[in-house]
Amino acid sequence: MKGLELERVSVRYGLAMPVTEVCLKVAPGEVVALVGPSGCGKSSLLRAVAGLEPLAGGRVLWDGQDLAAVPVHRRRFGLMFQDGQLFGHHDVGANVGFGLKMAGMGGPERTARVAELLAMVGLAGYQDRGVDTLSGGEASRVALARVLAPEPRLLLLDEPLAALDADLRLALRDEVRALLGRMGTAALWVTHDRAEAAAADRTLAFADLSATGGHG
Repeated sequence: MKGLELERVSVRYGLAMPVTEVCLKVAPGEVVALVGPSGCGKSSLLRAVAGLEPLAGGRVLWDGQDLAAVPVHRRRFGLMFQDGQLFGHHDVGANVGFGLKMAGMGGPERTARVAELLAMVGLAGYQDRGVDTLSGGEASRVALARVLAPEPRLLLLDEPLAALDADLRLALRDEVRALLGRMGTAALWVTHDRAEAAAADRTLAFADLSATGGHG
């Protein structure tokens, strides 16, 4: 298994090209952090990997398969944004089980899976809680449980802890890293915070990922 491979990936918005010929590999089960300032193109790269942005050039591959013709919902990649983007009109259980319901998982099985995931992220028994009652750390845990529910083969983390205070951010960083390790889930984690990135197996500077200095 080769995992994720980016071959000279570029993303263009009009005349601007925030992502230029990026080369990168993420092995199965590996957590790689990309560090760079806000606005440097990190989020654009994640969206391109997920299939949410068209490529201006290059290829995104998983295990050697070019994903150009594979739609977002069939890539089996999970994307977690900074604000978590929880559904305010659903309770915690419905948020975590949303992807499972869309995939056709039956009610009893889905209920059991949601309970398992909430226990994994330290929120056992939270199924009926409204998302507006959650603290920042709890909301981040719910968002993580939701994105892990369909068992993605790659998790794309877009500044997932940036909205939290420093102490909680570092504590949750370690929890997330430990959970990914237990599940064997590969992750590409972008952040501007080097302390947050320290939990990764590898930390790379986004600015260094051009084709002339790409990392394997």
